[in-house]
Amino acid sequence: MDAIRCIEAAKSVFAIEAKAVAGLAERLDNSFFEAVQQILESRGRVIVCGMGKSGIIGKKIAATLASTGTPSFFMHPGEAYHGDLGMVTSDDIFVAISNSGETDEVVKLIPFLRSNRNYLVALTGKPESTLARAAHSHLDVSVEEEACPLQLAPTSSTTAALAMGDALAVILMKARDFRPENFARFHPGGTLGRRLLSKVEDEMVTVNLPFVSVHAKVLEVIHIISCGGLGLAIIDFESGFGLVTDGDIRRGIELYSNTIFDKTAAELMSSDPSMVPVGTRVEDALLLMENRSITSLLVFQERSIVGVFKK
Repeated sequence: MDAIRCIEAAKSVFAIEAKAVAGLAERLDNSFFEAVQQILESRGRVIVCGMGKSGIIGKKIAATLASTGTPSFFMHPGEAYHGDLGMVTSDDIFVAISNSGETDEVVKLIPFLRSNRNYLVALTGKPESTLARAAHSHLDVSVEEEACPLQLAPTSSTTAALAMGDALAVILMKARDFRPENFARFHPGGTLGRRLLSKVEDEMVTVNLPFVSVHAKVLEVIHIISCGGLGLAIIDFESGFGLVTDGDIRRGIELYSNTIFDKTAAELMSSDPSMVPVGTRVEDALLLMENRSITSLLVFQERSIVGVFKK
């Protein structure tokens, strides 16, 4: 296959799958609304179940729900049938995914779910299938064709199921007024979690802060900056605090030339450095630094400098 045919074939896949996803909107009905309402009113979790490729899609849907405010986990239907159903409470909502609606491992769970009084949401491509008919809410994820040229490998059908799961998660987010702060709570290790959950005192440098006398000569200031490793020196003077940075030293050399070595910290420092109190969110500190085009902030508590926060 040459490059042109390769690219055209890929475009065909995109077109087929895009058509499959677009087609979902035409078949969306009140069942979707009822599923959303049941999940919102439930005191339990959303348990997502699927076999094979549907199971892989189910894992992603469960993960998306869990990270966006809807307690959820994935359950393998085979494991469920051999003991994991013990984790299912009557308050839980069960979401089963099967394109055919006849997947044996999934269909076998219907009697238990019925006796356990679980609300069942089914995502299938066959509205008349066993699973669809047993469900309280059936979400039609049927597609006209698979992107697979042999019409064997699940492609368009799994994409459609994934998109339906995303639609559920997004609508639930909106209904719960899920905010970035909530998202950050579930993602403390990510950039957003750091910015929204952490405080400056969680990340600031507190040891061996580079303080220097207001009367210190430039060579001493440079020495303190080098020893501190923060690119700055802090000056504590009678009416407040000052800051001398590497940039201040460079600008001083340009301004004073060789006479800079006769200058003191007081003559080079910024007497109104940017400072934030202990308790400031990292998000707010970073925004302040971005707005002022700086890379460091002094952190104070009462009338003392207790740390330096760096980008």
